[in-house]
Amino acid sequence: MANPSPVELPIRSIAVPPHPQWPELSDTETAALKSRIRQLLKDRNAVLVAHYYTDPELQSLAEETGGTVADSLEMARFGTETKAETLVVCGVRFMGETAKILNPEKRVLMPDLRATCSLDEGCPTDEFTAFCDAHPDHTVVVYANTSAAVKARADWMVTSSIALPVVEHLAARGEKILWAPDKHLGHYVERVTGAEMLLWNGACVVHEEFKSFALERVRRLHPDAAVLVHPEAPDDVVDQADVVGSTTQLIRAVVELPNREFIVATDAGIFWKMRQIAPDKILIPAPTAGEGATCESCAHCPWMAMNALQNLEQVLLTGDQEIHVEPAIRARAVVSIQRMLDFARERGIRRLAST
Repeated sequence: MANPSPVELPIRSIAVPPHPQWPELSDTETAALKSRIRQLLKDRNAVLVAHYYTDPELQSLAEETGGTVADSLEMARFGTETKAETLVVCGVRFMGETAKILNPEKRVLMPDLRATCSLDEGCPTDEFTAFCDAHPDHTVVVYANTSAAVKARADWMVTSSIALPVVEHLAARGEKILWAPDKHLGHYVERVTGAEMLLWNGACVVHEEFKSFALERVRRLHPDAAVLVHPEAPDDVVDQADVVGSTTQLIRAVVELPNREFIVATDAGIFWKMRQIAPDKILIPAPTAGEGATCESCAHCPWMAMNALQNLEQVLLTGDQEIHVEPAIRARAVVSIQRMLDFARERGIRRLAST
């Protein structure tokens, strides 16, 4: 098996913003705001696409108005199927970029272009390009949680649900793999496949906060609960899981498994969809507190929290938070994405659940 440690690279320090404090709205104010947004969506020929980690009000509004709630790649692919001229992406910037890459003819707006991702921020294009250039004999595989420019440098883009079969395929062909940016997901793939991989030293500020010793205590309190873990979590958390999977796979597990209780180690935003489709199940957040915890995110991405009804209305009024991807970058980035889509189609993999 390959060396499990990320190689050659220091851990980058990521400035994590505080969670924004949005003014509390009454039920009447919320209903009025949603009504105005519905009308603006119609007037702008726009559709709302929201990630599972965003505020429940945004998720419900997306579904109520003919949009979608999904993982990042399905959000982008939804854009290719809708007749709407404008996609309003409630999520983080790489999701907006992916939507634009797959839908270059559409306008892509976001409530706040400053909403980014620690994995994206921790993989700057110039440093990543230099790392790739230093290992020219490696096939470059990047996770969806990266910028358009990083995707443009890659041979393959993958989501968390298709990473294993893609890496197994490449390893079977004798290819050496350079992986970025999430070291925990990369190490999980490496352990399962046995592939030779160089790992970029990045991590998600949400998933890295889950604590194994605290999870063990919660499991003792709920011995019949199934443990659901996203593979961006550290190894000692993943090792306790009954199901390791992407957002969509974890949501599906709540429906399909017979357990009454579930301990969930991913962003707390996922609970809205889980409760919607499995209202009889008991959902228990995996702990991020305890010795050594920093609670920079407290199991909710601070950048996802930058999406709210208030700035959603504002961007629909002004249109000033638009995603642009340079044509040359888009032309290269779409190759790495399309390679994955073609691979999935050839193997009958229907859903490519990502973050």
